[in-house]
Amino acid sequence: MQRTHTCGELRKSEIGKAACLQGWVQTRRDHGGVIFIDLRDRYGLAQVVFDPSHNKDVHKKAEHIGREFVLEVTGKLRMRKEGMINPKMPTGEVELLVDELEILNESETPPMEIDDRKLPNEEVRLKYRYLDLRRPSMQEKIILRHKVMQAAREFLNSKGFLEIETPLLVRATPEGARDYIVPSRVHPGKIYALPQSPQLYKQILMVSGFDRYYQIARCLRDEDLRADRQPEFTQIDLEMSFPTQDKIFEIIEGMVKHVFKQAKGMDIKIPFERITHHDAMERFGCDKPDMRFGLEITDLTEIAAKSEFSVFKNVTAKAGKVKCLCVKKCDFSRNKMDELIEFAKSSKAQGMAWARMQGGKLESSIVKYLNDNVQKEIIRKTKAENNDMLMFVADKPSIVCAALAALRNLLGKELKLYDENEFKFAWVVDFPLFAFNEDTEKLEPAHHMFTMPNEATLKYLEAAPEKVIAQCYDLVLNGVELASGSIRIHRKDIQERVMKAMGISQEEAENKFGFLLEAFKYGAPPHGGIAPGLDRLCALMAGTNDIREVIAFPKNKAAECPMDGCPSEMNDKELKEVHIRWDIVKK
Repeated sequence: MQRTHTCGELRKSEIGKAACLQGWVQTRRDHGGVIFIDLRDRYGLAQVVFDPSHNKDVHKKAEHIGREFVLEVTGKLRMRKEGMINPKMPTGEVELLVDELEILNESETPPMEIDDRKLPNEEVRLKYRYLDLRRPSMQEKIILRHKVMQAAREFLNSKGFLEIETPLLVRATPEGARDYIVPSRVHPGKIYALPQSPQLYKQILMVSGFDRYYQIARCLRDEDLRADRQPEFTQIDLEMSFPTQDKIFEIIEGMVKHVFKQAKGMDIKIPFERITHHDAMERFGCDKPDMRFGLEITDLTEIAAKSEFSVFKNVTAKAGKVKCLCVKKCDFSRNKMDELIEFAKSSKAQGMAWARMQGGKLESSIVKYLNDNVQKEIIRKTKAENNDMLMFVADKPSIVCAALAALRNLLGKELKLYDENEFKFAWVVDFPLFAFNEDTEKLEPAHHMFTMPNEATLKYLEAAPEKVIAQCYDLVLNGVELASGSIRIHRKDIQERVMKAMGISQEEAENKFGFLLEAFKYGAPPHGGIAPGLDRLCALMAGTNDIREVIAFPKNKAAECPMDGCPSEMNDKELKEVHIRWDIVKK
């Protein structure tokens, strides 16, 4: 018999009707000879009953049923007995009295519980992902992802965007991470790269005159992993010809509003707040600030330079910074402050000084090095009041920002300074075109080398490239970078100037990006776009920061899949076919 109902749709209005259900055994209970089973599919749970007084043969067959058996049951729907109704279940008023039973498949005892209350460790979940995905919470997250993708497509289609696929086998181009490479069988010694993003191809599409493009794009990057990073991930990638920055913001804000309404039934307020990169760093210490709460950073460098505290004096003398968080009505113990000092050190800070405001004065072991005028200036600038705690970090500007940004986020969470169910978006704009890499001691693109410089600062490109502002922008949600985009360079001469400022020779530019530079010769329009991270968006909407929770088959922290065993070894025959020989001795 064909399934007539899903396990989640049986209701009191259908009492007395015949029904056929198919699904997995969630639980089995034997009450005085009567067997009760919760049958599960992705739509919900239904209670089915095997009563020997109703059908002895079917009851006998049901005695051998175990967890995760796959069943087909047919019977009539009836009300549950008084006292047996479960108001927490949508189907909790009814049960199916079984007339026929077919065991479609048996199951061995599962290596993990299919239960949201009993989570095994991560490696077990990934090894038996097909079991992990049976859990209702995981199915809800994958369904949410489906709704987000459909809503994004629906909105972009309505705005005249065309969904166009770009290649997965591409030319290797530097985009900030290592490429995954694919050896060519028919071209010995040559390789394809898997795309880190569709960046160059979507720009080519604009040159081709398609005007508005989007793609639910797979991106692959060989980089170290963490909770919000995977070797393969997905972007809602879009590009527009003849755009303004405001127009791109309008499209993305409209899409986000539509996605939240369709996928979660929530109304998101637009337009989103905008903040410059400079102000974000000054106020929050990072370029992806969590805007759900205040606790902003105060720069005390000039005041600290007047103190006798050696740490402050030494740092300010070397062009470092002294900055501070003023935590309101804080009663942290000395042990807790020691923990926070160690936390600051984990962001490479040398330490963290602190002072408590009591009786209109600062109390701390460092107060003896701060004269009355310095203390008054600190209190005035931080707006400290009694029972407030001041936390100081003094170091290189980049370290001070990183340490206080991390400390601010930690305190925001621990002190419950925000509503965890709130979604607070913000645009961060006016990034510098280049960022200084302290490891290589070189300037690198803050976003990527295809970002158009701000026209007013283009004149500094050769003489003082650190002064050039880029026409790029990030969309931030609850302290997470959700999307990054820019107005692109569409002129060959400007693109070559930017590459030259990065130290890329004309020969190297032609070798790596010749097809793009060639396309720019033939009337490339002004264009720009953005690429919201689908995985990150879905994770945040689902209430988690771990994107693996919304990816059906993610990799572990070693970029491996415990379920299918990839990456796998190649035998000599396979290596020979793609013209590869292992010269590195395996350890």
